[in-house]
Amino acid sequence: MKQIKFNWAFIKIFALVTLCFTTFGFTSKFGLDSYEIYLNNKLILKQAVNQPLSLRMLKLGTAKESDQLRINYRHCTTEKGVGTDRIIFLKDDKGNILKKWAFANATSPDLNMTIAVKELLQLEKKNANRELSLQYTARELPKGETLAILRL
Repeated sequence: MKQIKFNWAFIKIFALVTLCFTTFGFTSKFGLDSYEIYLNNKLILKQAVNQPLSLRMLKLGTAKESDQLRINYRHCTTEKGVGTDRIIFLKDDKGNILKKWAFANATSPDLNMTIAVKELLQLEKKNANRELSLQYTARELPKGETLAILRL
């Protein structure tokens, strides 16, 4: 009799553990935000937000004024991965916001936020002795995230 009780207890515990793994194993709320930055259609930076800032250098030295910078930011806690009320801004090393770009809420699978490289080059010339960084905020990320430090 004791052996039968042990087997039933073991089976119940195994079923509970299996149920927990299947329930929580496929939840999209766990993980990291990530983003990709493209120069025109060429991927130049792909990061998860837990990477050290020193690895997030965006080198645009060979970029032309006619080029476009495309940024795709994916939130881990939203169903579609895209944020709402998205803003990219350029900030100097003293914390001053030099330029803001606001983007409409994405209604299609296109997550792109596009910035003209010409604007970045002009701002870099005006602030040549300062370290400039691209920042991202959204309703889902009100504190913001530093995407990259610009190297033009």
